[in-house]
Order: sequence, then C-alpha cells, then structure tokens
Amino acid sequence: MRWSSSVLTAALFAFLAVAFWGISFVNTKALLVELTPSTILISRFAIGSLFLFLFLIIFRYPLKLPLYYLPHLFILGTLGVFIHQWLQSTALLTIQASEAGWMISLIPIFTCVLAVFFLHERFTRLKGIGMLLALLGVLLITNPTHISSFQPGYMLMFLSTINWAVYSLLLKGLRIPLPPVTITFYMCLIGTCLTFPLVQVHTSIKELTSLSMNGWSHLLFLGVFVSAVAYFFWAKALKQLQASTVSSFLYIEPVVTFIAAVYVLKEKVLLLSIVGGIIIIGGVLLSNHGLTQPKNRE
Repeated sequence: MRWSSSVLTAALFAFLAVAFWGISFVNTKALLVELTPSTILISRFAIGSLFLFLFLIIFRYPLKLPLYYLPHLFILGTLGVFIHQWLQSTALLTIQASEAGWMISLIPIFTCVLAVFFLHERFTRLKGIGMLLALLGVLLITNPTHISSFQPGYMLMFLSTINWAVYSLLLKGLRIPLPPVTITFYMCLIGTCLTFPLVQVHTSIKELTSLSMNGWSHLLFLGVFVSAVAYFFWAKALKQLQASTVSSFLYIEPVVTFIAAVYVLKEKVLLLSIVGGIIIIGGVLLSNHGLTQPKNRE
C-alpha cells in the first residue's frame, strides 16, 4: 500500500521526536554532574515554555484557552511533562544513559495493549511480529549478564514507560481542539509550575551561575528541542497516526541513546548491542508496514 505524503510527514515527526528524546538521556546524565534533578527540570521547562511562547507570538498561533479544556491540559502536563521527566532524571542518578534508553522500548508494548482496549485500534499479526522482533533486539542489547546489581533507577524507568503509554493515549483520546504547538506550550508551562515547589531557588541559582558552557549547551538542547520541539512533533504525529503506530517509533530511541552515549559519555561498545540495534530497526519497519491514516471517529 502506498503511503500518503501526510502519513510520511507524521512518521518523520515521530522519528525526530524520538531522536531528540534519545539524545536527552545523555544530556541529562551529563548535567547531573553539575546540577540537581530539580534544577534541570525547572530550567528546561522554563526554557521550553519561553521558546514556545515566542513561537506562538511570531507565527500568530492562538493562545486563547477554553476553560473547559484546562483540566485536560493539567492532566497531560502532569503525566507527560512533570511526572515523566522527574522519573527519568531521578533514575539517571543510579543507572547509565544507555540502560535508560533500552528500557524506553517497553513503552510501545504498553501503549499498544491499552490502545486496543480503550481506543479500539486494530492489532494486526504483522504489527505483533514486528513488536516482538524489536523487543528481542532490546533484550539482546540489555543483556542482563552485564547488569551488576539492581538499582532503583530501573524501577523508576519502568514506571516512566507505563506513565508515557497512558499519556500518549490521553493526548490522542482527549482531542483538545487546539493546534499541537499551543497544547505543547500549556503542557510545558504546567510542568514548570508543578516543578517550582520542588526547587530550592537559592541553590538552583547558584548552580546555574556556575554552570559550564558545555553544561549550558546540554541544558539549552533539553529546553528547546526536547521539552518543546519534540513534544510538539509527537502531538503532530498522534493527530495523523494511530497511537500504537506512533509509539512503535520508540523502539528506535535506545539506538539513538546508545550512539549518543558512546560518542558523548564514552560508554563501552558491544557487538551484541550493535546486532540488537539492527534488529530493533527491522522490527520497527516491520510493525509499521502498510501505515495508513486511521479514520476519524466522531
């Protein structure tokens, strides 16, 4: 079946969002040397909110928010921005960036199961085979024999995968009648407000004033591309494709994280990880074979 240009564009949005998120584990891990998790969160959300606000003003997107949808955005901002990013940044205190990236591949499994029950999406045999193949690649990369001891970060990352699956379904199912960039702005702003009570202002200011240039590059990337642009791309993809289809792109995230971790953090390269990465990409391509635009349900 031939893919339409709109479907291909949505797939590109999903891929770019996942690529930015994959690199974000490395950025966060590098920043944890200089900043506390709360300082990282409040800074990146504030930068993302400011970037999106300027984007909305310059390109004249609507800012008016119907009060009816305020609870919807509060739930999305709490789950998808505040809780999700807090779980991941805290997890990285005790586990490696590449390990966190591999665990993200569990999200499509949870998303697909929930989408079948709550959004009535179809679960085809081909999609199932692709997901199992990608999961096999994750297991090869993770290779439990290399994990010396259990760390609390693993449990936090596991919880973040379930949380993100719920968020993705809500983002698609709530159908807020606003442009994705406007929705992303309010979510990021809500995340900033929720993080503020956790921050010791004096400590955070002291940390930021002494932050290195390399640290600022990581923080600006997290604020603009990860906290703003990636969420916007993800929302755009979910408007065009099924939730389970979009979530399958997350199988690529561990590969991106691994490459970035090797390049930036100098983490060890294993042949098994390379083989697993190839299998993951093959599984994603298989599970997305025959992508079509779902019919709108009124």
